[in-house]
Amino acid sequence: MAAAGSSPTIVEYFGGEDGYRCGYCKNESGNLSHGMWAHSMTVQDYQDLIDRGWRRSGKYVYKPIMNQTCCPQYTIRCQALRFQTSKSHKKVLKKMLKFISKGDVSKAVSEEEPMDSHVEDAVSCGFVHRSESHVSEAELTPLNEDHTDRVEKEDEDKGETKEEVNVKKAELASLQIRGDKDAAVPGEPSSSTKIVHAPPKPGKGADLSKPPCRKAKDIRKERKLQKLLRNQRCTLEGSPLQAEHQALLLQNSKSTANQPKSIEDFIFVPLPDDAPHKLEVRVVRSSPPSSQFKATFQESYQVYKRYQMVIHKDPPDKPTINQFTRFLCDSPLEAENPPNGPDCGYGSFHQQYWLDGKIIAVGVIDILPYCVSSVYLYYDPDYSFLSLGVYSALREIAFTRQLHEKAPDLCFYYMGFYIHSCPKMRYKDS
Repeated sequence: MAAAGSSPTIVEYFGGEDGYRCGYCKNESGNLSHGMWAHSMTVQDYQDLIDRGWRRSGKYVYKPIMNQTCCPQYTIRCQALRFQTSKSHKKVLKKMLKFISKGDVSKAVSEEEPMDSHVEDAVSCGFVHRSESHVSEAELTPLNEDHTDRVEKEDEDKGETKEEVNVKKAELASLQIRGDKDAAVPGEPSSSTKIVHAPPKPGKGADLSKPPCRKAKDIRKERKLQKLLRNQRCTLEGSPLQAEHQALLLQNSKSTANQPKSIEDFIFVPLPDDAPHKLEVRVVRSSPPSSQFKATFQESYQVYKRYQMVIHKDPPDKPTINQFTRFLCDSPLEAENPPNGPDCGYGSFHQQYWLDGKIIAVGVIDILPYCVSSVYLYYDPDYSFLSLGVYSALREIAFTRQLHEKAPDLCFYYMGFYIHSCPKMRYKDS
């Protein structure tokens, strides 16, 4: 049903009888789906369609035939208001924050993009899996065999001194004697067995005779709390409310420390004045194109072209402007700006990530009555070390929460289709 003042939904339906080439597994005729060309569509009609498993690519709207298609595609819907960041999410957010505030890329450069396949990593490292039948008898060494000679040989290869080798031999002999003495006799209880932990050599392991190490952050919190309690004791000495006040202070401190950080706690952190980088996220309407979208079209296209050539190995002549426009700029969704909706209105948008005055990534999104739907993401390959696929998804979840404050019904985030067999989509299940 069309909203007041907007065009009605007009579509041409195409049957799903004939299969066509799959862009994921490259099967020439294995991709089967229902499809229709949408000349125009209201945001509410598209909302109803994606709730039933449909998605759009440009103006083409399709739904996979799940029991027939070669690569089943599953809809991912996230309740943005209940979303909590995991440890891996926090690593990505901290990585971006360190890069912006300090210019730190030392740890980020060595990390893989979350889209990469772990299987490919294993192959490139030369790992070889062998079954038990392929292992030689020489490798199946009994556990009770004396390893003194082997340790001596290994230590000589490492260039260790003779005195260090003798110490290791003595330690092994001591462990062997204790093991023989402490061995349980069949039929008798072993309650008298006593385990003796010999202090290890420096750099050779943890000293079990000492208390376990603690995180510096926890130690700082404890010291801060003790200082607060000491100050309160000085000011409230002799007061009957002293014990109650200290208990309340301790409870508030624990509740604050145990409260998990949200996405907003990482992305809206005040930066120092001398921060080496500046990141800005702009939302511009792509259909119908706004003046900001037109002004940045060429720069955005160049980022997409480099992304397709480097990440997807497209030839230089394939990602043309016409292909870019049909795929990521054209949309059948009618722009709507109801009074009870978000300030930017409903429809299709580009969320541009500007770093130091240039575009490094663009998220193509649809803002609908009940959700933000992610259509596509492309980015400058030079910034792959920032894990922009995961980072942009987290920013879009935070954006959904922001829109919810003005439009209470808008509370879901759609990540698009998920294909379990596609390595480049594995970042979506994290």
